Amino acid sequence: MSSTYLPTLKQLQYLVALHDYGHFGRAADACFVTQSTLSAGLRELESLIGITLVERTRRVVRFTPTGEKIAAKARRVLREADELADLARTAGQPLSGEMRMSVIPTIAPFLLPRILPRIRKERPELKLYLREEPSAAACESLSRGGADCVLLALPYACGDVDCEILFDDQLMVAFPEADGPPPEHVSADLIDPERLLLLEDGHCLRDHALAACNRPELRAHATMLGTSLHTLVQMVDNGLGVTMLPEMALDAGILDHTHIVARPLEGENTAREIALVWRRNSPRERDFRLLADLLRNATP
Repeated sequence: MSSTYLPTLKQLQYLVALHDYGHFGRAADACFVTQSTLSAGLRELESLIGITLVERTRRVVRFTPTGEKIAAKARRVLREADELADLARTAGQPLSGEMRMSVIPTIAPFLLPRILPRIRKERPELKLYLREEPSAAACESLSRGGADCVLLALPYACGDVDCEILFDDQLMVAFPEADGPPPEHVSADLIDPERLLLLEDGHCLRDHALAACNRPELRAHATMLGTSLHTLVQMVDNGLGVTMLPEMALDAGILDHTHIVARPLEGENTAREIALVWRRNSPRERDFRLLADLLRNATP
């Protein structure tokens, strides 16, 4: 039997957290331990393997070249450990236990209140932990193992994943009532680039809207400053321009008590696909497909 002592999963978790946050205090908070506990765990790890992984100064936490490689390997080991636990969990009752789902901001406030009550009712044994974050961050969480699945709008490049399409979400053009009687459908040619208000960088809905319009000049002239769809609605309601909203936001009442009119955007590819996404070859694939069915059926 080898006399070599192996690092613990807890030590690897501390190392990955420090790599993610670059700060001992924030890494400790993320691991729900004190800073001294995390620091001591990392020193034990370094002593165990006989290599300095992190250069510590008062202002900077810098990983050594070997530390970078070991942190990357530790991340893979932790994800494999999670999947081992998933294998054991899926051997029991399907769609039960803990599941971490990231949801993008242009879906979360509009869809979740409609579907969560049914999920709780039909799957009370499922503990669904939710995190709202933009598409890029959500896909990064999925890749790193911080999330088990993502509720996402496609098309979007999210890495090596599998998915279930839930439904299509039509893009709507929203403008002040003062602009006059609207047509039944709004052609992209009718949108004034100087008045178009869109979400800022990091929101895939902006790219979906621009792609659906198929007008390159819109990307150059549109004002991209909205931090949320509710912010855009307030600007449009105050006569500052027009915007594009997903139909699910209208169904959730985002235009209630406003003087805004919305009509479908006319043309091809004017809807985004709402999908549940997970890592390819995940041992919980059956659970994710069951969850996708539940989400699909819970949508009015």
